[in-house]
Amino acid sequence: MTHLPPALRRRIPKPADLRPLLQFKPPVVGQAARLRRASTIWDLRDMARRRTPKAPFDYTDGAAGEEITLNRARAAFRDLEFRPGVLRNVQRIDTGVQILGARSALPFGIAPTGFTRMMHSEGEYAGARAAAAAGIPYTLSTMGTASIEDVAETAGSGRNWFQLYLWTEREKSLELIERAAAAGYDTLMVTVDTAVAGERLRDVRNGMTIPPALTLKTVLDASYRPAWWFNFLTHEPLAFASLNRYSGTVGELINSMFDPTLTFADLDWLREVWKGKLVVKGIQTLDDARKVVDHGADGIVVSNHGGRQLDRAPIPLHLLPEIAAELKGRTAIILDTGIMNGGDIVAAHALGADFTLIGRAYLYGLMAGGQAGVERAIEILGAQVRNTLALLGAASMSELTEDHVRLPAGAAVSGSAAALTRTTWAQRN
Repeated sequence: MTHLPPALRRRIPKPADLRPLLQFKPPVVGQAARLRRASTIWDLRDMARRRTPKAPFDYTDGAAGEEITLNRARAAFRDLEFRPGVLRNVQRIDTGVQILGARSALPFGIAPTGFTRMMHSEGEYAGARAAAAAGIPYTLSTMGTASIEDVAETAGSGRNWFQLYLWTEREKSLELIERAAAAGYDTLMVTVDTAVAGERLRDVRNGMTIPPALTLKTVLDASYRPAWWFNFLTHEPLAFASLNRYSGTVGELINSMFDPTLTFADLDWLREVWKGKLVVKGIQTLDDARKVVDHGADGIVVSNHGGRQLDRAPIPLHLLPEIAAELKGRTAIILDTGIMNGGDIVAAHALGADFTLIGRAYLYGLMAGGQAGVERAIEILGAQVRNTLALLGAASMSELTEDHVRLPAGAAVSGSAAALTRTTWAQRN
């Protein structure tokens, strides 16, 4: 018979052996527990979908047409390959970056989103407070449901940017600009990809209106989500804090109030009247990027509006290296659309972005749990950024280069553009 070592001989366990294994913890319930269980932005999205009526959830979650653009933007991040370096000292990780004249503790900020109090009654207030606590910028939308002044007050010492849609009535645009300046907003972000409203089919199918209408369908939906409706009905009625009260669809609002005749001359006008940093959002070609910089833009947002305007639009991540190759150092390059993971943010920076913006990612957190949910979304992304940096062998955002990322064949820049990108990075580092 083969002799068995003591560790492999069967025996009856002793109570003393079992005691360290029996660690019963009291059940933790409530919102805080749910949010702690969320490990990814996708987890927050699942929570948001369960807690939010279909129309406002789909308004956030959806995109234009067949939603090809949004799916491609997310796939672009999934399909890239990281190229880690080893034997680097990454004991301390610095996630901070300089953007538009100030430091952000994380390499991303909160993008402008409209109708935010429709997603959760805390709306813009939750986003601004969470951003201030995290040390990152918060961008208030023209179509926000909290006023310019109230957001500035609730954010305390937080950094605020204001996003502008130019109206057909210029005096109203000028009034918003002056209010933002007086309230201490240091950056104006003008959105230029909304000449007309995109074809947002989920909203059409849901009968989505601003504010949400109480129909038989929405009442039935409310029966599964009573907390959302209780908060919605017991707070101040939803309205645009920067506009007059409005009732109708999003598309009708855009087509009736926003100016489809915008040209670069309007950008020149903005540069004259706004004394802070000026950023142009909605850049989708290198040629337009060049032009807005020539017209005085301090920064550009490479963005297709989260896939919510033109379906089959260019993918910002794929366009980024080409723009960075030519404009890096001349203007701040910011990217949005498709970001659902801190690794996405790191990849964008490696390919030439100076900063990124999150829209849906933070709104999923908002719908999942108000300000605490936004804080959890920021926490998740920040932890993923730190983890990705460490595994890439980079101790800070400034150590990232294009060599840390490989785009799939057909997506990466080629030839002279790629060579120029490498030269730009070499000069920068």
